[in-house]
Amino acid sequence: MNDAKLAARPAHVDPALVLDFDFWQPGPPGADPFLAWTSALQGKPPLVWTPRNGGHWLVTRGEDVPKIMSDHQRFSSKRITIGLEGIPRGVPLEQDPPDHGPLRKLLMPAFTPRAVRGWADEAQTLAIELIEDLRAKGSCEFMRDFATQLPIIVFLKIMDLPLEHRPMLLEWFEAYVRSSDSETRLRGGERMHAYVVDLVERRLREPGSDVLSQALHAELGDGKRMSYEQGLGMAHTLLGGGLDTVAATMGWIAMFLAQNPEHRRALAEDPRRIPRAIDELVRRYSVANVARVIRNDMDYEGTSLKAEERILMGTCIHGLDPDCFPDPLRVDFDRSDAYRNSNFSHGIHRCIGQVLAVQEIRIFIEQWLTRIGEFSLDPGVPPVMVTGVVHGLNQLGLRWSTH
Repeated sequence: MNDAKLAARPAHVDPALVLDFDFWQPGPPGADPFLAWTSALQGKPPLVWTPRNGGHWLVTRGEDVPKIMSDHQRFSSKRITIGLEGIPRGVPLEQDPPDHGPLRKLLMPAFTPRAVRGWADEAQTLAIELIEDLRAKGSCEFMRDFATQLPIIVFLKIMDLPLEHRPMLLEWFEAYVRSSDSETRLRGGERMHAYVVDLVERRLREPGSDVLSQALHAELGDGKRMSYEQGLGMAHTLLGGGLDTVAATMGWIAMFLAQNPEHRRALAEDPRRIPRAIDELVRRYSVANVARVIRNDMDYEGTSLKAEERILMGTCIHGLDPDCFPDPLRVDFDRSDAYRNSNFSHGIHRCIGQVLAVQEIRIFIEQWLTRIGEFSLDPGVPPVMVTGVVHGLNQLGLRWSTH
């Protein structure tokens, strides 16, 4: 069961700002996580405090999400998750200046425009193979058969890891980032960490041409290399980035297109609209829940905050705030400012793999609409919505005509 222990309210927290909100289970099991977040938080004071998960602050206004994400001087990234303890700090995700820049630079060669084009070509070939294997069947469980397959295979190729590791990595990561049970998260994290330790030690002994090997053996500019602990943190960051966020986003997009034939046909008839449509769909289904640590005692929007307290931001709070995006629940492919969404973060911590992630989503939409065409939800395999660090789907049944 979920850890029900509640933290005591600190003396400086106004009782009027206390809200019993558990982001691991924000609504009834299976509830739409986006609506659970917005219905609980919209209209509240700019910051509220929950006693769940050790006690932390929550951002309720969309405008504050990019502000806080970009403000590394007042809000540290040294822990960007809540409830996932016991692993090394992510690199460079959980590093602040001056350490952040040199560590991030180590990953840049893997995400240059030329490198991304190469991986996008791999993703397109793989997407076509996966879809062609499914097409004659007339149905699929999208998350298992496609959404988790495409990004993880590309990731394993980038990392030069065996493709047969897919099932166990997906199982461990799912338990780690979305289980509402703290013990299940702990077991998943322990298995992920053991895998990472073995990977880093092998890459230190026998470096290859993959991005992790290159980063582990590169100089940081001062004649030093990453520490062993930083190497573990970088491996965890790469693993997390390659296993979940893109797959989750594809799931929500596939569900939306299955339920909205007019939107689906608009993209099929004019694929040039797909890039802007991706911005809009990522805004509507912004999946990440990201934390920061308050650096020093301060006042923020009239609220007293203390050093080392944690603050959690659901990126959907930005994307679904009507003061930031009018009529936010409506998907409008002509919305001109959807690119401002917070799903890939802001400031110095903007996702280094964003371009590749968007390319994978684009390839999915293009190839699915070209090769599958008309499709709908399969009533025999209903969507199963889950949440945690990322809003996702554990199951999504789709069906289509094979004639």
